[in-house]
Amino acid sequence: MIFVSTIIGVLGGLLALSSLLVARAPDAKEKLAKLAQYQGWIGLTMFGWGVWELIECVLGLSVLSSHPLVWIFWLAMAVADFGVGLILGFGLISTYAFRGNAVAIEKGAALRSTLVKFQVPLGFLAIVTSIGYTAISFL
Repeated sequence: MIFVSTIIGVLGGLLALSSLLVARAPDAKEKLAKLAQYQGWIGLTMFGWGVWELIECVLGLSVLSSHPLVWIFWLAMAVADFGVGLILGFGLISTYAFRGNAVAIEKGAALRSTLVKFQVPLGFLAIVTSIGYTAISFL
């Protein structure tokens, strides 16, 4: 399960950082474009995984007393996965959840435009915490 978390966090983080990566390395554009066509599904998966991780963090609160650093990375990874997943999967989530409700779609779009400001920092956080959580879990 740890490696699944790492893969989900890194792929979602790279997608969240895609605008920054393309600006710095134009040859990355075509590679990220292949990944971007699955952005909604990766985002939806990451959103669901983030919800699951947040629930598991609360249920695993006892880990905080014995391994506080592991639990802190776990919580940060869960928040980053949830946030990036919400941003990346918002189009797909709103298509199915808000279907036919124009007011909900409009409010959802306003929420997404607010969250997009945090896309790049959350992308960095998702990558760093996913790799960090995997690394410290094996110490």
